[in-house]
Amino acid sequence: MSIILGILTFVLIIVSLFLILVVLMQRAKSDGGMGSAIGGGMAESAFGGETNNVLSKATINAAIAFFVLSFVLYLGNVYERSHASTTTIALPNIPVPAAAPAATQPTTAATATTATAPKTP
Repeated sequence: MSIILGILTFVLIIVSLFLILVVLMQRAKSDGGMGSAIGGGMAESAFGGETNNVLSKATINAAIAFFVLSFVLYLGNVYERSHASTTTIALPNIPVPAAAPAATQPTTAATATTATAPKTP
């Protein structure tokens, strides 16, 4: 299932780039702006006098494809999460190393003299 989601994600990226380019190729209502600066005139020479109809239909179709692919990817991710096994989600068990034995405290001169001093009667 994850391979299909990966392919659909790639297709969604391609559709997104196509949608951006189609929107930028359209001419503005005032025949100026970014559309004419980026290549609105080239689109008119490529598609003829019906450029607005072709680009409008391409924009509508690309937008529909974008929303459908986005919704399918969402449903696919929900399906993957709900059907995932609990063993793949859990963290691995890592054994903790055994603690080293507590080190004995070294005797100092003060503790050594009090411990070995004879008792006076």
